[in-house]
Amino acid sequence: MFRFISQSSAPQVQLLINQTKVSVPEGTSVWAAMAQSGQRTTRLSPVTEKERSAYCAMGVCFECLVEIDGVPNRQACLTQVSEGMEINRQEITQNSIAHRDDSLSDKMQVSRIEGERVSDILAEQAIEIKGV
Repeated sequence: MFRFISQSSAPQVQLLINQTKVSVPEGTSVWAAMAQSGQRTTRLSPVTEKERSAYCAMGVCFECLVEIDGVPNRQACLTQVSEGMEINRQEITQNSIAHRDDSLSDKMQVSRIEGERVSDILAEQAIEIKGV
Protein backbone atom coordinates (compact mmCIF):
# COMPACT_ATOMS: atom_id res chain seq x y z
CA MET A 1 0.00 0.00 0.00
CA PHE A 2 2.78 2.48 0.88
CA ARG A 3 5.82 2.93 -1.33
CA PHE A 4 8.48 5.52 -1.97
CA ILE A 5 7.50 7.74 -4.93
CA SER A 6 10.97 7.82 -6.45
CA GLN A 7 14.16 5.88 -6.08
CA SER A 8 16.42 7.79 -3.71
CA SER A 9 20.12 8.14 -4.35
CA ALA A 10 20.63 8.48 -0.58
CA PRO A 11 22.56 5.70 1.15
CA GLN A 12 20.43 2.93 2.59
CA VAL A 13 20.05 2.50 6.35
CA GLN A 14 19.54 -0.94 7.93
CA LEU A 15 17.23 -1.17 10.94
CA LEU A 16 14.88 -3.52 12.77
CA ILE A 17 11.15 -2.89 12.93
CA ASN A 18 9.40 -5.35 15.27
CA GLN A 19 12.33 -7.77 14.80
CA THR A 20 12.13 -7.54 10.99
CA LYS A 21 15.15 -6.28 9.04
CA VAL A 22 14.31 -3.25 6.91
CA SER A 23 16.38 -1.13 4.53
CA VAL A 24 15.28 2.45 3.79
CA PRO A 25 16.92 5.61 2.43
CA GLU A 26 18.83 7.73 4.94
CA GLY A 27 16.70 10.66 6.15
CA THR A 28 13.46 8.65 6.16
CA SER A 29 11.18 9.10 9.16
CA VAL A 30 10.55 6.11 11.39
CA TRP A 31 6.85 6.27 10.45
CA ALA A 32 7.63 6.24 6.70
CA ALA A 33 9.94 3.25 7.22
CA MET A 34 7.20 1.43 9.15
CA ALA A 35 4.56 2.21 6.51
CA GLN A 36 6.83 1.19 3.64
CA SER A 37 7.60 -2.12 5.36
CA GLY A 38 3.89 -2.85 5.95
CA GLN A 39 4.08 -2.47 9.73
CA ARG A 40 1.75 0.45 10.31
CA THR A 41 0.68 -0.25 13.93
CA THR A 42 2.69 2.07 16.16
CA ARG A 43 1.06 1.34 19.51
CA LEU A 44 -1.88 -0.15 21.34
CA SER A 45 -4.50 2.12 22.88
CA PRO A 46 -3.85 2.18 26.65
CA VAL A 47 -7.52 1.56 27.50
CA THR A 48 -9.08 -0.47 24.66
CA GLU A 49 -5.81 -2.13 23.55
CA LYS A 50 -6.83 -1.54 19.92
CA GLU A 51 -4.14 -0.92 17.32
CA ARG A 52 -3.27 2.74 16.65
CA SER A 53 -1.22 4.34 13.91
CA ALA A 54 -0.04 7.75 12.73
CA TYR A 55 -2.91 10.15 12.14
CA CYS A 56 -1.45 13.55 11.32
CA ALA A 57 2.14 12.43 10.55
CA MET A 58 3.44 15.87 11.54
CA GLY A 59 3.89 15.64 15.32
CA VAL A 60 0.58 17.03 16.58
CA CYS A 61 -1.59 14.02 17.45
CA PHE A 62 0.89 11.70 19.28
CA GLU A 63 -0.76 8.62 17.76
CA CYS A 64 2.57 7.43 16.33
CA LEU A 65 4.33 6.74 19.64
CA VAL A 66 6.78 3.84 19.40
CA GLU A 67 9.66 2.37 21.35
CA ILE A 68 13.02 3.21 19.77
CA ASP A 69 16.16 1.50 21.06
CA GLY A 70 14.32 0.62 24.28
CA VAL A 71 12.99 4.15 24.92
CA PRO A 72 9.17 4.44 24.86
CA ASN A 73 7.00 7.40 23.80
CA ARG A 74 9.07 8.45 20.77
CA GLN A 75 7.18 10.07 17.91
CA ALA A 76 7.74 7.97 14.79
CA CYS A 77 6.72 10.77 12.42
CA LEU A 78 9.33 13.22 13.78
CA THR A 79 12.25 10.82 14.27
CA GLN A 80 14.65 10.03 11.44
CA VAL A 81 15.96 6.50 11.07
CA SER A 82 19.57 5.73 11.86
CA GLU A 83 21.79 2.74 11.19
CA GLY A 84 21.04 -0.20 13.50
CA MET A 85 17.98 1.43 15.08
CA GLU A 86 15.55 -0.97 16.77
CA ILE A 87 11.92 0.09 16.56
CA ASN A 88 9.11 -1.74 18.33
CA ARG A 89 5.40 -1.22 18.57
CA GLN A 90 4.63 0.40 21.91
CA GLU A 91 2.45 -1.74 24.15
CA ILE A 92 1.81 0.31 27.28
CA THR A 93 -1.74 -0.52 28.37
CA GLN A 94 -3.74 -0.45 31.60
CA ASN A 95 -2.83 -4.10 32.14
CA SER A 96 0.90 -3.58 31.60
CA ILE A 97 0.87 -0.45 33.78
CA ALA A 98 -0.99 -2.27 36.56
CA HIS A 99 1.54 -5.11 36.40
CA ARG A 100 4.43 -2.62 36.51
CA ASP A 101 2.85 -0.73 39.44
CA ASP A 102 2.57 -3.96 41.45
CA SER A 103 6.21 -4.72 40.75
CA LEU A 104 7.28 -1.22 41.82
CA SER A 105 5.14 -1.37 44.95
CA ASP A 106 6.84 -4.62 45.98
CA LYS A 107 10.30 -3.14 45.34
CA MET A 108 9.50 0.00 47.34
CA GLN A 109 8.26 -2.05 50.28
CA VAL A 110 11.48 -4.09 50.29
CA SER A 111 13.53 -0.90 49.88
CA ARG A 112 12.08 0.59 53.04
CA ILE A 113 13.23 -2.49 54.91
CA GLU A 114 16.67 -2.44 53.28
CA GLY A 115 17.06 1.34 53.67
CA GLU A 116 17.17 2.25 49.95
CA ARG A 117 15.64 5.47 48.73
CA VAL A 118 12.41 4.99 46.82
CA SER A 119 13.57 7.61 44.31
CA ASP A 120 16.59 5.43 43.45
CA ILE A 121 14.32 2.49 42.64
CA LEU A 122 12.02 4.64 40.53
CA ALA A 123 15.02 6.10 38.71
CA GLU A 124 16.06 2.57 37.80
CA GLN A 125 12.60 2.09 36.32
CA ALA A 126 12.94 5.38 34.35
CA ILE A 127 10.13 7.06 36.27
CA GLU A 128 10.57 10.72 37.18
CA ILE A 129 9.25 12.04 40.47
CA LYS A 130 9.10 15.79 40.88
CA GLY A 131 10.52 17.13 44.14
CA VAL A 132 12.16 13.93 45.41
